[in-house]
Amino acid sequence: MKTSQPEFDVAVVGGGPAGLMAADAAAAAGAKVAVFDAMPSVGRKFLLAGKGGLNLTHSELLPAFLGRFEAAQPALAPLINDYPPDQLRAFAQSLGIDTFVGSSGRVFPQDMKSAPMLRRWLQRLRAQGVSFFVRHRWLGFEKNALQFAHGDAITQVTARATVLALGGASWPQLGSDGRWVETLSAAGVAVTPLAPANCGFECEWSEFFKTHFAGEPLKAVAARCKGDESMPKPRRGEFIVTESGVEGSLVYALSSRLRRALQARGVATLELDLLPDTELAALNRALAIQAGKRSVAEQLRRGAAITGVKAALLREVLPKSTLANPALLAAAIKALPVTLHATRPIAEAISTAGGVAFAGLDEQLMLSGHPGIFCAGEMLDWEAPTGGYLLSACFATGQRAGAAAAVWAAKAAPKKRSRKAKPPAGGNDSTDLAP
Repeated sequence: MKTSQPEFDVAVVGGGPAGLMAADAAAAAGAKVAVFDAMPSVGRKFLLAGKGGLNLTHSELLPAFLGRFEAAQPALAPLINDYPPDQLRAFAQSLGIDTFVGSSGRVFPQDMKSAPMLRRWLQRLRAQGVSFFVRHRWLGFEKNALQFAHGDAITQVTARATVLALGGASWPQLGSDGRWVETLSAAGVAVTPLAPANCGFECEWSEFFKTHFAGEPLKAVAARCKGDESMPKPRRGEFIVTESGVEGSLVYALSSRLRRALQARGVATLELDLLPDTELAALNRALAIQAGKRSVAEQLRRGAAITGVKAALLREVLPKSTLANPALLAAAIKALPVTLHATRPIAEAISTAGGVAFAGLDEQLMLSGHPGIFCAGEMLDWEAPTGGYLLSACFATGQRAGAAAAVWAAKAAPKKRSRKAKPPAGGNDSTDLAP
């Protein structure tokens, strides 16, 4: 059975941060806007992001901020310059949500929660006349109409402009399942394959190590992706040993480099400095003093203050000959090679890399060859570390796409003509994206 909805100026497909911002920008420009989402409610991943404290953005200077986007910086810089972190904080303030800068430079709401911000945002959108249609899974386009599966029916929606903000493929239970990739690829849209970002990695731990140390944090360490000359200096932080490998903030920060190494060589090496505040020469002397007098465990404890999971990791990775040689052991403590064999599944990742290629979009994020169809958010081909960068880019791309869609819709709206006016010879199909 097929049903239809009234025509809208702008249809936004996807009710995450990028989609809601697109709806906000389009409605602010006077457009009649509808938001469609496959889930029973919008903003589910946004709510999950705030479970441990909503990290909205980051306070670092804009040049450093933009550098976090690495290869996507040239494409994202104009969008983030137009909607920088300070403007995102002002947007939160306009909703009555005060923010503060934490000790790490990250920006949070005062109460650390996402639900109050989402609730007030939805109230504002409804006050602006935005309509919401949940449990509507996008199927693609048929001629001029968007098609959605809604219960047992296929619902058709016409709009003068469409913003696709369908997310990546992480946390599919919250709505971002990446099904759109096949639909857009079949329509000739260039899509870089989706891959896990800010993700864990798999190691081949021994049964003993898994049993005794899974869940243990490695704190006050530094790490780099071995062989990546673009990052010669290790990054400090911490991460967790899991049954399958490693995960946590330090690993997430290196995930793009580690993933590329896996793609290029089949394995990647996480090189760890277990004592980043101790110089190699001093460590060498301290271990040499203990050599021959005590067990390896006692040498590590007395000479390097290494116990617990750090000591166990050295035993897990190093051969006995290295453990027995103070100079080799000292060198290994400063550059311990942990071999990674795979990323964890994309469904477990915090975010995804890949997506709609920027080369197939214009400056307003409209698809080349598909007039009136715009893309925003995580479904675009970019990635960033955690720390507020992910949400900032989603808001910035949503703002640009929504504002541009409203302009397009206004131009596509029928013009009132006098009786003597000559009708136009023809027009463009603004949703020519039939799969």
